[in-house]
Amino acid sequence: MPMPPHNRRASRSAVAALGAAGLIALAAAPAAFADETAPELVVGGIEPIDGVQPGSTFELPVTVANKGTGAAEKVWVTYAVTRGLDFAEVPSNCRAQRVRSYDEMPERWTVACGFDQAVEPGVVYTPERPLRVKALDRAFNDELLLRVDENDPGADENGYPPVAGTAPAVKLVEAPAGREGSARVVILPVTSVNTADYQVTGAALRGRVGETVPMKVEFINAGPAWFMAKVGEPTARVVITPPAGTSVVKTPGFCKAKGDAYECGMSQRALNEGGRETYNFQLKIDKRVAHAKGSVALSTQARPFDPDKSNDKADITLDVMGGGSTGSTGGSTGGSGSDSGGAAGGSSGGAAGGAAGGSSGGASSTGGDGTATNGGHLAETGSSALPITGVAAAAAVVTGAGMRVIARRRRAQSRN
Repeated sequence: MPMPPHNRRASRSAVAALGAAGLIALAAAPAAFADETAPELVVGGIEPIDGVQPGSTFELPVTVANKGTGAAEKVWVTYAVTRGLDFAEVPSNCRAQRVRSYDEMPERWTVACGFDQAVEPGVVYTPERPLRVKALDRAFNDELLLRVDENDPGADENGYPPVAGTAPAVKLVEAPAGREGSARVVILPVTSVNTADYQVTGAALRGRVGETVPMKVEFINAGPAWFMAKVGEPTARVVITPPAGTSVVKTPGFCKAKGDAYECGMSQRALNEGGRETYNFQLKIDKRVAHAKGSVALSTQARPFDPDKSNDKADITLDVMGGGSTGSTGGSTGGSGSDSGGAAGGSSGGAAGGAAGGSSGGASSTGGDGTATNGGHLAETGSSALPITGVAAAAAVVTGAGMRVIARRRRAQSRN
């Protein structure tokens, strides 16, 4: 029996229709099969923390509540702090893990605590002994993340192996009503009273006209605090102005032109104490400009945490070697003058040729690299050539006259 021709378009339409029907069925499933006794866990009980002194400790009075209709048989509370903070102690029913920086996330410490007890609906709970956090010497703008789960959240694959706590285990106890949160995950700022010395470094460039030279300047956070810009807020800004007489042929990332300067940001929103951001430019030396100098400077935005302003700006110097555009023109003029002097000396001879060579050679004092040494040397050569050429011309005249007298005497003797 022959098979009917296969219609791919019809088949795709059928698959699409089945897919749509399946999605409609899945969407309707929760309404039909929803668990009316499911728990709904939320975390809260804590506000943003400000004014922390480095070296001090503070408590996290976290609460866990169940806003659902059914009890949660077990809960996990996860604490995570950025690298300016650390946990003072970790209970034995918790595990700590250090997580590396990745995907715009800064380095952090996490502690996941499991509570093997039921959390009833409508009841607010809190650990009987709040977890304590220590502010390190580098603490500044840090973050605290809190999360509650029914299941073990597991370890972060980007972190080091988790380590079990050694402090006595804690359990959840009932807390006064009114402190319950409204979300499963909460992120709060933790601000410490600290300083960070932002610095910039300049560069000393050297090359010839027409060459392309590298320019490397840096932004440095000399500490003691690390910094992390809040999400959506700009990081530190650096304004780089190349020296006059140059043009930028290659710009690093995170930099954009603004007039004759470039405004550069950071490759990440966090920079550790002692960390640096490097900006590598490629500059072409177009012409020689006397005393050309550029700069690298921090932007003018307010930085009350950085009291030392003496290192907020640095110079970019440029040493153009050899002849510049103006010097090259002078050099070619001097050279052509010397050539014309030589030609004049060869055709007319005598003092006229010497004078022509001397005066044209004198013009070379403004050629070469524009220094007095080069011009003086050429000028001395021209002036010393003048008396030597004059003596040679006079000697040639005397010799010629003597030879004519001798020739006449020999002709007279032969006639006699």
